[in-house]
Amino acid sequence: MIKLEHVCKSFGDLEVLKDISLTVEEGEKLVVIGPSGSGKSTMVRCMNFLEEPSAGQVFIDGTELSAKNKNDIVRKNIAMVFQQFNLYPHMTVLQNITLAPMKLQHMSKQEAEKIAYEYLDVVGLRDKAHVYPATLSGGQQQRVAIARALATKQKIILFDEPTSALDPETVQEVLDVMIQLSRINITMVVVTHEMGFARQVADRILFMDQGTILEEGKPEHFFENPTNERTKAFLSKILK
Repeated sequence: MIKLEHVCKSFGDLEVLKDISLTVEEGEKLVVIGPSGSGKSTMVRCMNFLEEPSAGQVFIDGTELSAKNKNDIVRKNIAMVFQQFNLYPHMTVLQNITLAPMKLQHMSKQEAEKIAYEYLDVVGLRDKAHVYPATLSGGQQQRVAIARALATKQKIILFDEPTSALDPETVQEVLDVMIQLSRINITMVVVTHEMGFARQVADRILFMDQGTILEEGKPEHFFENPTNERTKAFLSKILK
């Protein structure tokens, strides 16, 4: 579903991604871990051209992304959940969720609302359909953002540190929803520091540092027998 070939990304003189090649299979749950500043979020943002690579190629479901076709390809295939919830404050929860299906996919209001309620049920927030985001907790807002991503019916959802802006006590409610999603046939790429989530959900984990992928493998490999010394050092600190 996603293929990166020799992707590099620089901001001025700062090289953030260095020759990244990676394939994500349909339905795979890929979790990306690593220290802050390692290039994790930039790599995920290159997957949907929120950041255009300085070099290399990105393919989505066999089609190469370009500046010309990115809007069409991304709209048909990819949804994203951000660190900040990016909900429209002047719209109700229901309006936030139905906006993209109606505008981009030309659904009728009735059809879009039916789907919105379906996914509000998934995230446990049907009773909040007609309130405004400001009345919700951070965890609830992020769950609405996940429902919004699901309502577009995309094949791929990218999560860029979806719990990093939340209070510790609301993190688990968002992770619980993501664990539910991991059981269905959606391709998920998740940047996170939540190691328990990674261990439970990931089909594969990538460890990044200084713009490169240093190690990848199944969760049991990562948490029981990592081979790269930098990975070992990172996990020894974060798993204390």
